[in-house]
Formats: sequence, C-alpha cells, structure tokens
Amino acid sequence: MDFQGRAVAVTGAGSGMGERIAYRFAEQGAAVAAVDVDADAATATAETIEAETPAEAVAITADVSDADDVAGFIARTVEEFGSIDVLHNNAGIPQEATPVEEVTEATWDRIQDVNLKSAFLGAKYAVPRMREQGGGVILNTASTAGIRPRTGLSAYAASKGGMITLTKQLAFELADDDIRVNAICPVATDTGMLPQFAGDDLSVEGMADTIPLGRLAEPDDVADAAVFLASENAQMITGTALEVDGGRDI
Repeated sequence: MDFQGRAVAVTGAGSGMGERIAYRFAEQGAAVAAVDVDADAATATAETIEAETPAEAVAITADVSDADDVAGFIARTVEEFGSIDVLHNNAGIPQEATPVEEVTEATWDRIQDVNLKSAFLGAKYAVPRMREQGGGVILNTASTAGIRPRTGLSAYAASKGGMITLTKQLAFELADDDIRVNAICPVATDTGMLPQFAGDDLSVEGMADTIPLGRLAEPDDVADAAVFLASENAQMITGTALEVDGGRDI
C-alpha cells in the first residue's frame, strides 16, 4: 500500500495506538501530522517518524474536544502538506469501571467530549477541505465496547456506540463527495491506558481470557487495519465498523 503524496492527520498520536498508526502511515510514505494534547509526546512521535522513515512529519498540539483546536490542526495539516487526505480521529480517554449511579455528570460529559464530539469536530472541519480536493478518508477509533458492552462502562460504551453510528451516518452523507468513512473497533489493546479499564469484575489478565484468539490486541494490529481501510485496497468499503477483536464480538 502506497501513501506517497498523501497527508494523514492522526489524533492521540503521542502514545499507544495513535503512535503506531502514525508511524505505520509514515512507513507507507504518507506525510503525517502527529496530533496530541501532550506537546512533548506529539513531538517525540514526529521526531521518530522523521528519524526512522523517509516521511515528513509535524507535531501539532491540540485538545480534540475544543473546536478551535480541531479547526487549527486541520488547517495546519493543509498548510504543511497541501492537503488532508486521511483524518484518523483516534484520540480517546478511558472510563474506570463504575456503576452507572456513581458516574458523575462531569465524567460523562468529559468522555463524550473527547471520545465522540471530537469525531464530529474532526469531520466538521476536515470535510470542506476534502470536498475541495475531490475526496478523502475519515477513520474513527471506536471499540468493541460500542458493540458488546460490559459492566461499569456506561459512559465509555455510549461514546463508542455513538462513534459507530456517527461513522455510518457520515459514510452515507459523504459518499457523493468520494469521502469514505469507517470505524475500527479494537478489543482490549496492550497500551498504557488498558489498566484503567480494569475493575473488580475483570482484570487485565482476565480480559485476554475473554478473547477467542487468546491474546490482547497490539497497537500494530490496529495500525494495520487503519492503513488498509485508508488505502485503495479498501475503496469499496465505507460505513463499516471493523472489529479488530480476536473474535471477542462473536
């Protein structure tokens, strides 16, 4: 898969899945905007890409729940690379397993803002650019929690279920503009965020036991799915929620 001459913006690119997604696109030749709320982490990703791949990269600091920041990183990507061919709305935050009656409104609102409103904002500001250039790809990182929820994740599951439905709506709405929109639904993935999902009912080790293939997902599993869905090999795929789940949702 060749992404030479294409520009990709990845949010949450400072660590975990986002870092590997940004790196994998760069390996395939894309110019990459590594977007993260943590400036140092975004810079580290961009510097690694430029040191280890032939690709260009730029670090952009942005809070994906803030409209001005999102508009800003979209504009900066176009300014740096001349286009935005792929937008991957990947940034997200976890929820500590909590009974619904104990979830605060502040927690609920923050999770929806970062995990779901961010994808709306990304589309809102990227779509006009993509329409002008004749098309593009939007990817959204959802979760198996949006398909098969578990106890204690009401706010998180709602945000990821919303992400899947938003993906399908946008795919339908934007098809005439040659803008494909797909979601990726990872199962529990071996990143620094994962222990925050553990609760009394399920440990990290126990999560692996719920996956038929017998292991947690790795960030590279998600990165591979992202590159495929953004590539010409997937040009007839839009509106899907691809389960990268080792069989968890069977």
